[in-house]
Order: sequence, then C-alpha cells, then structure tokens
Amino acid sequence: MPPHPKAFVVGHPIRHSRSPLIHGYWLKQYGIDGSYERIDVAPAAFESFMRGFAARDFRGGNVTLPHKEAALRLADQPTERARRVGAANTLWLENGRIHADNTDVLGFLASLDQALGAGWSARTALVLGAGGAARGIVAGLLDRGVSTIRVANRTPAKAEELAKLEPLRVHPLAWESPWPLQDVDILVNTTSLGMSGEPVLEIDLEGLPDHAVVADIVYVPLETPLLVQARARGLRVVDGLDMLLHQAVPGFAHWFGVTPQVTPELRALVQADLTRS
Repeated sequence: MPPHPKAFVVGHPIRHSRSPLIHGYWLKQYGIDGSYERIDVAPAAFESFMRGFAARDFRGGNVTLPHKEAALRLADQPTERARRVGAANTLWLENGRIHADNTDVLGFLASLDQALGAGWSARTALVLGAGGAARGIVAGLLDRGVSTIRVANRTPAKAEELAKLEPLRVHPLAWESPWPLQDVDILVNTTSLGMSGEPVLEIDLEGLPDHAVVADIVYVPLETPLLVQARARGLRVVDGLDMLLHQAVPGFAHWFGVTPQVTPELRALVQADLTRS
C-alpha cells in the first residue's frame, strides 16, 4: 500500500461527526500512517467534490446528510444494496472508478446481533420514520426474515414509497393513528425525535409485549427518553452507538486494507466524547 492513505467524511454540516474519532482510533491501533478528515461541502458543490476527490489523493470516504442520495447517483459502480436502499454512505476507489455502498444496513443488523445475540428473530416490526436511515433499516429487517414491517411517518407519501421495497411485507401507517403494538417484536425509532435539542417522541409503550425490543438510532443522548421508558417497562433496548461503530467497519477495510474490530474500548472512547459534548 502506498504511504499516507487518506479518507474523509463529507456532509453539511459536519462538525458533529464522530467518524474521525472512530477511524483515528483504528489508524492508531493498527499502526497505519494514514489520515481521516471532516470535509464540509454544501449541496451545490457536492458533484464537483465527487469528481475531484481522487485527484486529491483520497482513497474514498463516508457520506452523511444531506449527500447520501447524490452519492448514489454520482457513483460509477454502486452496490445492489445501495441501489435498493436508494442512498450511499461509503465510497471507495477501485481501478479508477468510484464504488458506493450503504453500510447502514450492516451496521444496524450488527448492532442487533451484538445486543440480542446472532440468533435473534422477529415476526413483526414497527419502524418510526421513513427517511434514508429507515430505508436501510427496513432493508435489513427484510433480509433477516421479518414478515411484517409497519412504517409510520409524518409524510404518508414517504412511507408509501418505502413500502415499495416489498409491498407484501412493508405496510405504511399514518403518523397520527394509534399504532398497533400488541404483536410488535421490535420497535425502531429512525427519526430525530428524542435527539438533544429536538422534541421528545410521544409514544406509550405499555401496549408492547414483554418480549419486545426497542431500538433507537439516535446516539446523542445515548439514553433517549424512548429507551428510558422501555427500560422502565423491563424491555430490552438497543441504543444508536453500536450502529454508528459497526457501519464504519467496511469503509476502513476498503481504504486502509485492514478489517477493524468494534471493541468495548472503542465504544467507551466514543461514549465518553458524547458525554462531554
């Protein structure tokens, strides 16, 4: 591998990203003389950035809001998974071509495997939100054999669009309706509700069965009001940090040639940084 491999995370805004902390930890752990940096690119300049990052000696990088859909459109060779989800968050160069993948699917499933054990199963899921993250999560749940996935979103058209992934298994719900909870095995919040500075997600979890799992992809704060309520009910919970950590693994492997491990030490490092913010 040539010296000083470089990668990036691009978004607008980008200051909040913890990706440099994660990848910087792995670079140090594996003794790689490389770099990973934040780059703020406004939407109007993103196509120019995509066409020019190779000339700046970057191997690739991560893509975050609001560029994930544009990254898919502008990539030379997106994976089938990225096409299916409709967004890309990981780019890498191969034979002069820009490849693109969506590792949110892998990250979410790995976070469930870590929290629940690799043998977890669910028949019915309720997903709150229908944005880019929700598309990856619904795709992952479909891949794991969840037979019924209900999607509630404030904009009905977005939930209906997401249902096209597999219309016989994905069913849109109105946001205002009382959601059926009595048969839900896993509930996932993919909205920003409950994030620091955002309104709380208004939901009563009393209707969930005792075996249900509640997941929240928000990681600031780690213990969202939704997860506090779920713990109080004695339900199993999955916070958003492990998804963030696991989705980072494939990109690092592409850019730096080592498949890193998500360890308790890495989680503790990022968790401490989140606590200070």
